[in-house]
Amino acid sequence: MRYAVIVEEGENSFGAHVPDLPGCVAVAETKQEVLELIQEAIEFHIEGLREDGQPIPEPSSSIEYVEVRAA
Repeated sequence: MRYAVIVEEGENSFGAHVPDLPGCVAVAETKQEVLELIQEAIEFHIEGLREDGQPIPEPSSSIEYVEVRAA
């Protein structure tokens, strides 16, 4: 499965979350580290859903970019 991941840069760290998996988040000092952690978090999240007998959400989010003119 391939899930969309949103990565946000803060003042001192990076955060990541998965729109299709509410509550699946990660925080790290670098972008590379947060991507590694969110991959682990996704796997752990899915494992927990399976153990609880819950359905695994199919990836449905996508990312698009829209260009705007800065005023």
